[in-house]
Amino acid sequence: MNLVEDPIPQLVRRIAVPASIGLFFNTMYNVVDTYFAGLISTSAQSGMSRSFALFLLLVAVGSGISNGTTALISNALGKKDKEGARLYFAQAVVFACLAGLLVSFIGWRTAPGLFRLLNAEGENLDTALAFMNMIYLGGVFFILQMTLNSVLNAQGQTRLYRNVLIGSFLGNCVLNPLFIYGWLGLPPLGVAGIGMATSVIQLGETLVLLYFISRSDLCQGITAAHFKPRWAVIREITGQALPAALNMAAVALGVYVITWYVAQFSNEAVAGYGIATRVEQIVLLPTIGLNFAVLALTGQNNGAGRLDRVQEAWHACIRYGLGLMVAGGVLVYVFRDFAMRRFSHDPLVIEHGANYLSVAALTLCVYPVLFQTVFMLQGLKRPAYGLWIGLYRQIVAPLLVFNALAFGLGWKLWGVWWGVSLVNWSAALFTLWWGKRVLDKVTAA
Repeated sequence: MNLVEDPIPQLVRRIAVPASIGLFFNTMYNVVDTYFAGLISTSAQSGMSRSFALFLLLVAVGSGISNGTTALISNALGKKDKEGARLYFAQAVVFACLAGLLVSFIGWRTAPGLFRLLNAEGENLDTALAFMNMIYLGGVFFILQMTLNSVLNAQGQTRLYRNVLIGSFLGNCVLNPLFIYGWLGLPPLGVAGIGMATSVIQLGETLVLLYFISRSDLCQGITAAHFKPRWAVIREITGQALPAALNMAAVALGVYVITWYVAQFSNEAVAGYGIATRVEQIVLLPTIGLNFAVLALTGQNNGAGRLDRVQEAWHACIRYGLGLMVAGGVLVYVFRDFAMRRFSHDPLVIEHGANYLSVAALTLCVYPVLFQTVFMLQGLKRPAYGLWIGLYRQIVAPLLVFNALAFGLGWKLWGVWWGVSLVNWSAALFTLWWGKRVLDKVTAA
């Protein structure tokens, strides 16, 4: 597969389809967690919904390092600089290990206070902490496995990670009940068992990726010297990774903000929102695979000076994404009640989640425009825009719009649901204009 020569539509399919399949199983992994939490209690589902924002902060660091490293490696490969690509990869692994330890330590120290801000007390607080403490136990492996995958993403190779994610989903189906109920003589851990299963699986993903990547052609020339910290390279990785990580952190903070507003109404609303977002993620999966395609294609073609192909890849991915999300929106609206009943028998939880999904069906088309433009800019080594638009759509605009609609106009939860849609539509339209402006400037230079 040659990312700077082969036809763009063919490359998009070859990169995006395996990635989307893998991410489908990754999302189903989270759905399995939600299902087992529902078997425990509504409080367990509510506690895990409150944990989602903190979980995303951990993912944000790994995603930032992975995306930043992918951009640097793909640009180096486009310039046919394999030694530079190897150095970026090795230094990113060192960076990921240090970042994982730091994030887990900070998480352990701050989680109780953050959960209390979300009105978590008593059983709700206990379940949220039980889950997240186990997640932080494997924090290094969350970040490390995402960073290891960057060397594959940079080359447009998404099949290995797809297979790893499928294996993780199957493992989660076995380990969740094993740890929750204490099968085979293990002590029953309850909701903490869901977190324990996830940390064990992240360790397994890391070991599998290490084995296969170490045998790849690009990594054959890597020696111990490549892993000796080189601060100039780490600063360059940080320059690409930090805006991307902060953008994802803004997403996590945005989820925290939404959850805070929802928590002002009821625990059933929090549980319903948490379940509904899992349904939304499933529908979005085909477009997430397109993100990997546009990042890899932009990086290598930018490195090779083929900006015409960058534009072609960006436009193609947005077109495919919009088509998929028009169909997805129809499905979400029609089957919203049916989907909610798969995860809860509480009528209030079902009602709140279905109401959110009725509005989300009209919002799905914004995400291909937002995400694929941000990833295109990342591939051009211009990651800062993603941070600024993330701060707007996740923090600044929600604080203004949610207050105005939910409390100022008295729309209550409907004000939160419509506020999410309004903020994301405005962000998508501005992002589309900005992406075209940047690409035109780069092409003219």
